[in-house]
This record gives sequence, structure tokens and C-alpha cells, in this order.
Amino acid sequence: MKTKFLFLGLAVATLFACNSNTESTEGENVDTDIVNNPNSASTDATDANAPAFEFVEEVIDFGEISQGEKVKKRFRFKNTGNSDLIISDAKGSCGCTVPLWPRQPIRPGQEGEIEVVFDSNGKQGRQHKTVTLISNTIPNTKVIAIKGNVLIPTK
Repeated sequence: MKTKFLFLGLAVATLFACNSNTESTEGENVDTDIVNNPNSASTDATDANAPAFEFVEEVIDFGEISQGEKVKKRFRFKNTGNSDLIISDAKGSCGCTVPLWPRQPIRPGQEGEIEVVFDSNGKQGRQHKTVTLISNTIPNTKVIAIKGNVLIPTK
């Protein structure tokens, strides 16, 4: 008997969970269909209306730092395309590299910046860390990087 009630409860919960509400509300996040661009797998794909990144620098060298220091670098870019550029995600190559990116659309001709914080705690020697951006450009991924040398402090 308990099994029947459990099954009935799960069925009812599933029905309510699958209720689709197609009404749009103001302030809602951008639909990911804009970013999931089917042409992005091909580097030959072009679209005259697509947004495009143009970075001042795609790789920034932070030089030499002592182990345990945090380095903050800003990657400036411009949308050189013909439609709004939307960055849906940015992921560091490891937990020590944390990106912050603009959540609002970047209009054509407008500039933006991506801040990357690298934590050198537990690191030593040459470092090369990347950040992968997911956007509505063609292709839909862009990789930027920071590099430098982490020195172990002498005691």
C-alpha cells in the first residue's frame, strides 16, 4: 500500500514539475538559444550580423610574483560585430583562476572587460592559465590566458 502512495505522489510531483509556463516576465535571464549557435562548430561559418570579440590582449603576462599572492588582470575587448554580444559563461582552467564577466549584452562598437583573478597559493614556477568564454559569436568559444612565474619565498 505504501508503494502505491509513493508511486502516486511521484507521479503527481512529476506532473507539477513539468508544467511549462511560456509567459515571459521582465528581468528574466537571456534565453540560451541565442548562445547555442549551431554554426559555431565550423570555423568557416560567417554571419555578417554576428557579434565578434576584438581583444586588446588575449594573453597577459603578470611577470614574477611570490607564492601565495593573488594577481588581478583585466582583458579589455570591443564588440566589432553587428549585433549584441552576449557572454553566457566563462570558465577558468583550474580553481585558482576565477573570471568575472559582463552579464549584460555588449552592443556593437561598445567595449567591455573580463577580470581574471589568479591565486598563486600552492603554485610554483611558470604558470599558464586559461579562461574559456562561451558567447553568441562564431565560433561560440574564445580562449584568453594569463601567464607568469610564481617564486617560492626564501625563509
